[in-house]
Amino acid sequence: MLSHADALAHLDQILNAATAAGATDADAVFVGGEAVSVSVLKGDVEDITRSEDAEIGLRVFAGDRNATVALSDFSRAAMEEAASRAVAMARAATADDYAGLASRDLLAEDLSADLDLDDGRDFDLPGLQQAALSTEAAALGVTGITNSGGGGAQSARSTTALATTNGFAAARSGSNHALYASVIAGTGTKMERDYAQSSQRHMADLESAETVGRRAGERTAARMDPAAIKSGRMPVLFDPRVSASLLGHLIAAISGAAIARGTSFLDDPQAQLFAAGIEVLDDPHRPRGHRSRTFDGEGLPARPRKIVEDGRLTGWLMNIASARQLGLAPTGHAVRGVSGPPGTGTSNLHLAAGSKSRQDLIAETGNGVILTELIGQGVNAVTGDYSRGASGFLIENGEITRPVSEITIAGNLKDMFASLTPASDLEFRHATNAPTVRIDGMTVAGG
Repeated sequence: MLSHADALAHLDQILNAATAAGATDADAVFVGGEAVSVSVLKGDVEDITRSEDAEIGLRVFAGDRNATVALSDFSRAAMEEAASRAVAMARAATADDYAGLASRDLLAEDLSADLDLDDGRDFDLPGLQQAALSTEAAALGVTGITNSGGGGAQSARSTTALATTNGFAAARSGSNHALYASVIAGTGTKMERDYAQSSQRHMADLESAETVGRRAGERTAARMDPAAIKSGRMPVLFDPRVSASLLGHLIAAISGAAIARGTSFLDDPQAQLFAAGIEVLDDPHRPRGHRSRTFDGEGLPARPRKIVEDGRLTGWLMNIASARQLGLAPTGHAVRGVSGPPGTGTSNLHLAAGSKSRQDLIAETGNGVILTELIGQGVNAVTGDYSRGASGFLIENGEITRPVSEITIAGNLKDMFASLTPASDLEFRHATNAPTVRIDGMTVAGG
């Protein structure tokens, strides 16, 4: 994998090529990494893969017009050809009054925070093989499990760098390690499948293979013999496996681009969406966080922010283009790949834990459902209407009882946010996390 110095040297070279080709401004992002993965099936190693990749995305401006190209050939000739092609494309593009580089006074300067994103471990192929086999074996050892969908382990390391013609240049690297298993319970037409996984920046923070595998097996066995459910309005609990998806809908609705286009069901940047006391936080500085960073995709400083404070929105999330279109200031939430202009997104996002335990929330529910899987993408971003396929478990007389599958839940995101109650069982397992939540009065249709 390229060092930070080498990655930044490549970016400097292609920016110089863009300027020589006639670009009035340009920025470039480098994304590269290496990974080793092992997949197993029924006690045998099925596949071992080692991959290395590196790409540069170049965005050039010709006055008020811009274009983006991507390349993986870093030779001087390839860079010069890509830069010339990008400038020609930009000159032929439609004018854009809002896109552009950040002014120098907005660029991140203090990049010294140690976020501890790389554990520095060499890839351990024998260790990954053993971990993958042990994870699958633990899952297959759970009573009721009849077959395997496979298991695996992976170690990876990646580097991202960004440079602009107006003086920003920085890079960051991080490691990632993961374990997973998927198994099947039952036979014939009465089979169920589920999985479990663990992913962390540092190998030392991973759950054990036995823990991950056993959880996969227990989840799968618990899904056997689903019960019928009577349709109606009832409380719906979202297990942490799926509750974080609700935050995804919130973030999409408050992105500056959606607001500028008029394609969001929200129109008030200080709306009281949730009950008092509820908070949603974005923390790019969390040590070992899955998406921790000191600068965003446009070179602005990434800072912690309360997205929702005391139940109320604190404003939109904006990159430079959407901020200019809305006449507001960018918020340092630009995200960038190699194949297009910056978008908008969060770093380490979470819904703060509530005061009630998960068990208390279930006990208070009386009769309802708790969901562990959502299916489909039936969410209307313009109206907030929400309809998803789902599976999970019945809650009867305040206790989790029988599994349910092939049900449909429906509501409207505004109403859902307003009636949302978080439990206290928040854990930081992913880039976006939420505890168990309960939403009262959703419509549930039985399968």
